[in-house]
Amino acid sequence: MKRVRCIWKGTVQDATIDAAGILRDASGRPLPEGEITWLPPFTPGTVIGLALNYKDHAQELGMELPREPVLFIKPANTFVGHMAPVIYPSGVSYMHYEAELAVVIGKTGRRIQREHAFEYIKGYTIVNDVTVRDFVTNMFRPPIRAKGFDTFGPIGPCLVDRDDIPDPHRLDIRTYVNGELRQRGNTEDLIFRIDEMIEFISSFMTLSPNDVILTGTPRGISHVFPGDTMVVEVEGIGRLENQVVAE
Repeated sequence: MKRVRCIWKGTVQDATIDAAGILRDASGRPLPEGEITWLPPFTPGTVIGLALNYKDHAQELGMELPREPVLFIKPANTFVGHMAPVIYPSGVSYMHYEAELAVVIGKTGRRIQREHAFEYIKGYTIVNDVTVRDFVTNMFRPPIRAKGFDTFGPIGPCLVDRDDIPDPHRLDIRTYVNGELRQRGNTEDLIFRIDEMIEFISSFMTLSPNDVILTGTPRGISHVFPGDTMVVEVEGIGRLENQVVAE
């Protein structure tokens, strides 16, 4: 099932998207998409990202491949819904998208073994891990400032139940800017797979419901500017669209 949260007529709705792509409220009534405001499909807890988790992305940045997961935290102020504006901060020189499959945790766990990792997953969604490259330097690591601006975490449009994605390691990922394909990859190319991520992270911290793991982005980042429209697609989940606006 594809689960959605939105505002319609001033009220927050827990809704779903059916097999025909129709948005419906909890009673099954269709909701007019032109009249709603999309929200993140759930309230994220702790959000942990993996840097350099695709070989081709590490190569495009001239970075060595990591020997263990390289982690960062994505703060709560970044998260906005589908169709929400993403603010281009004044004074920066290079801002880009990062298309990511996001894993949403469904139950509390610590020291989770790989063979049991998928039992702790609620589902999957899309995150655009927007980044200002100006601040990704040795002096600014971990990249909190680079990835922590308000609106820098579009998420959604829906949360897809775990069992509706039979193999999360075989999903196409694409990013379009103004209709132009800029980024394309597949989760089969992840350096650290999802079960490895869960085992590693839970080895030192407790994972709780609605915590999120960002699995990394493939090759193909490029500059975006105010007025651009970013669309991130992940196979089996949908398309997450946001426009860049000047601060």
